[in-house]
Amino acid sequence: MTTADEARSRTWPSLVGGRPRVNRWSVLALPAVVFLVAVFLIPLLAMTLRSVNDPPGAGLSNYQQFFTQGAYVRVLTNTFWIALLATVSCLVIGYPFAYLMTIVSGRVAGLLLIAVLLPFWSSLLVRTFAWQVLLRDTGVINRILLDLGVISEPLTLIRTTLGVILGMSHILLPFMVLPIYAVMRRIDPEFSRAAANLGASPATAFLRIFVPLSLPGVLAGCLLVFVLALGFYITPALLGGLKDQMISQLIVQQIQQRLDWGFGTAMGVLLVAITLAFLFAASRAVRLQDVFGSGIGED
Repeated sequence: MTTADEARSRTWPSLVGGRPRVNRWSVLALPAVVFLVAVFLIPLLAMTLRSVNDPPGAGLSNYQQFFTQGAYVRVLTNTFWIALLATVSCLVIGYPFAYLMTIVSGRVAGLLLIAVLLPFWSSLLVRTFAWQVLLRDTGVINRILLDLGVISEPLTLIRTTLGVILGMSHILLPFMVLPIYAVMRRIDPEFSRAAANLGASPATAFLRIFVPLSLPGVLAGCLLVFVLALGFYITPALLGGLKDQMISQLIVQQIQQRLDWGFGTAMGVLLVAITLAFLFAASRAVRLQDVFGSGIGED
């Protein structure tokens, strides 16, 4: 056995007696597994049990109540719609921004990366209140437009779907930019040069070479943004109106105002189940190796 084979045998599982030998380093993951089970899995199981046992003997009545009332179904549909709009908005802004980060110099790319990460350095609540200052009738945007004579009366920007999308996009944009940039920066520029040597225009090379190779990052970014947007509560509550209500707001109302834990936990379980379904479906289309791997085109 060569030195390389010996090192590989110590690092990766091998077959002993026809069965795979467990990697001894996997024991390091045990504390994290215990933490996840205690903090996430057990509370989730408790919440699921409460959704079918509160009130006693409820069974599936809490779930039936949700799907038999049109108002609740409309809120669920609206949750998907707002999450989709936020995802599209982040993609429209994030893809050109990530592409710009790949074509500028390293120092400029670093400054752009800092600009992307800036939202993480402040509280979500603070950022949402900042959008209130910008969007309200006496806010910065309306005041500037009124002073310039562009409008004669304030625009209704707050308590609207537009306000919700602006606030959510600002918060979720890094989750779109970073996966796309991670894939784009590993695309070999020689591919585009080869296409140019074969007679392709820059636009054709970009659309037929660069864009397809960046799709794993696009899919990963859209998945992250969409799943995170499904559970948003503070931003739609502060920037949106009644027609912009999302399912997370309903859950809070049922538990805090009506003290209906059975119905509230049932809606929470539905939201978790929908999120897991999207993650499972996306795992069939997105390979994590393509997003976080060491290169493009690896086997």
